[in-house]
Amino acid sequence: MQKLFYLFLLPLFVACQSGPVELNVMSFNIRMDNPGDSLDSWPYRKDVAAQIILQKDIDLFGTQEVLSHQLKDMKDRLPGYVALGVGRADGKEAGEYSAIFYKADRFDALRSGTFWLSETPEVAGSKGWDGACERVATWAVLKEKASGKQLFFINTHLDHVGKVARQQGVTLLMERAKEYGAGMPIIITGDFNANPESTVIAHVLESGDFRDSFVLAPEKKGNEGTFHGFGRIPVERRNRIDYIFTTAPIEVRTYEAIPDKLDGIHISDHAPIMTQITLP
Repeated sequence: MQKLFYLFLLPLFVACQSGPVELNVMSFNIRMDNPGDSLDSWPYRKDVAAQIILQKDIDLFGTQEVLSHQLKDMKDRLPGYVALGVGRADGKEAGEYSAIFYKADRFDALRSGTFWLSETPEVAGSKGWDGACERVATWAVLKEKASGKQLFFINTHLDHVGKVARQQGVTLLMERAKEYGAGMPIIITGDFNANPESTVIAHVLESGDFRDSFVLAPEKKGNEGTFHGFGRIPVERRNRIDYIFTTAPIEVRTYEAIPDKLDGIHISDHAPIMTQITLP
């Protein structure tokens, strides 16, 4: 009986062993649905916005400027993904989402939530400091099904006007990431409305905990600047304001800023950015 017992356990033991886990991660400001964008407005772009996710085989991605009907459009076109998040205006469906998406067949969400970048993070619809808009961060603790490995994923969109709101908002973001993601590899995606030389990005990097995937990647593709205003801003004048930050021991292998158009259609007014990473 003892021999049979060990033979029974052996396959289970082997199944729990795993090597490195490779993931494709993206940050994607999809641009809110604005009829004033004319032929670049959402109805013309929604198909290519979803297609780029499938084409690049993205495992996890964070989005910004997503209205509730845009979230539905993305979910309808990406049935293999789960979306998490709430509208920033009321904690339900009003206002923009900073939603996160993950492959349903690859991950389980163990915990998730949204908090507001304000002095009252748990108060839905609260504005922070000198911010012009409500700003949120949506997060999840994800377990990769095949390996059992866990990671913490958080996505945000910092204020475009308030300098204090950006600085204090990112401070809160990092504090919560370290608290909720303690002991796990951490991935942060977002539109930070700040260039790499700003005090906001310096603040993210100064502790040494969070690392810029653009800087780390040994292989880079695409333009450095990410905001292009539907191609109206020349390449040399574009600012890099979208980021993917990671913590050790994540290895960043590649970084790519996606071209402005897919099949001749603007994907957004920002370049989606993606990185290929390895969890050891």
